[in-house]
Amino acid sequence: MTKIAVVTGNPKPKSRTHGVAAAVAAAIDSGADMLDIDLTDYSSRLFEWEDAELGKLTAEVAASDVAVFASPTYKASYTGLLKAFLDRYGSNGLAGVVAVPVMTGGWPGHLLSVEVHLRPVLVELGAVVPARGLYVTEPELADTGAAVGTWAETAVPLITRSARG
Repeated sequence: MTKIAVVTGNPKPKSRTHGVAAAVAAAIDSGADMLDIDLTDYSSRLFEWEDAELGKLTAEVAASDVAVFASPTYKASYTGLLKAFLDRYGSNGLAGVVAVPVMTGGWPGHLLSVEVHLRPVLVELGAVVPARGLYVTEPELADTGAAVGTWAETAVPLITRSARG
């Protein structure tokens, strides 16, 4: 069974960004064993490097077959919340994980932020990013299924092929 981790770095709990990330995970494999991490639940402890629960979560994400990393667009990039979580990994800390970058934003002018800012940090951590990231604009959030479905047609075959190794 595929193991998929969903990590959402939106400061708002149970955000629309989190909904998009969950839809992406379901599009990849709706029957997968899912690990769902909404970083708002851990925000006060992200810089406590010895926190046992966060240590366990980072290890579980690193042991996943696929990890979806999602963030709203803040200042044309991903949030500090997600960055703080990713900073918990050492060099090649995500080696062997197929990563899927996902971002949401108010307008299409930041469309490339998912590729220019989020993808490189995932690659730097050793993850494999076989498909384009997904960027969903505010108007598209009204029909998340359609936005994810259009992206999934091309991306999911690449992701599943990479996850099988």
